[in-house]
Amino acid sequence: MKYGFGVDVGGTTVKIGLFEQTGTLLESFEIPTHTENGGARILPEIAEAIGEVLARRGIEKENVEGVGIGVPGPVAPDGTVNRCVNLNWGVFNLHQALGELTGLRVKGGNDANCAALGEHWKGGGMGCRSTVFVTLGTGIGGGVILDGKILGGAHGVGGEIGHITVSVPDPWPCTCGKRGCVEQYASANGVVRVAKERLAKTNEATALRGKEDLTCKDVFEAAKRGDRFANDTLEVVFDYLGEALADACCVADPERVILGGGMSKAGEFLRERVERHFEKFMFHACKGTEFALAALGNDAGMYGAYRLLITEGESA
Repeated sequence: MKYGFGVDVGGTTVKIGLFEQTGTLLESFEIPTHTENGGARILPEIAEAIGEVLARRGIEKENVEGVGIGVPGPVAPDGTVNRCVNLNWGVFNLHQALGELTGLRVKGGNDANCAALGEHWKGGGMGCRSTVFVTLGTGIGGGVILDGKILGGAHGVGGEIGHITVSVPDPWPCTCGKRGCVEQYASANGVVRVAKERLAKTNEATALRGKEDLTCKDVFEAAKRGDRFANDTLEVVFDYLGEALADACCVADPERVILGGGMSKAGEFLRERVERHFEKFMFHACKGTEFALAALGNDAGMYGAYRLLITEGESA
């Protein structure tokens, strides 16, 4: 039997999973991400943890396909990492560095793309050849999978759905420098921004008025309770998101759009509304595009990193 590892490196913790060749997750665990001193301890500690798993289970390295690893930054096909700010990493070759520490083959990728690949493979995209994965959290991220392969793009920014520009009357400046990025309106922070703007322009009664430290969760919960103002606010937000996803699908033409991130905890309440607004903006030939909720949660990155490893060099 062959084994392999999927590693998802975050700014706080590193998630490590041991997989069978079939994609069955045998065990997973987390270790702290030590970012001090230029993140010098991160890879050695990952290698040490992998070595401990192999020793405990009595697995020989010749039976290990390697290590797939997702990191919060761009990774070139040859393994060159071009700065990971959250990890304090500069420019170096990830494949070579972790390969020397573990004695195993290494394949690295961007963490968001790995999460998209994981959901495509074993989560909300199972059974599809092409999917668009969008994470709705503090910001908006995502990834595009075409014919089973990550769409990285010439500059490593394929799947940056959050920076699709939408038609807004008063475009807010985005952290990327542009104005009108959908991330500024349909992320968790965006929901709060839109709600506060609308509150300032109306005297309509709502449970949200006067609420200290208003959150995205507050808006969703009020809407679910039937608060008309909260519902109308989300209709505005979902209109922006539907427009952006319609644009993305015009380019990628996926079978399915997968909704993930913290906002996806709203479940069908979110999925049904986003799909409805998508249908307002979609190119007619995209009719039939399915919408699904993400299924793997925080494990998506591990699954995707392992899938990246085992599909390297395969045809779709």
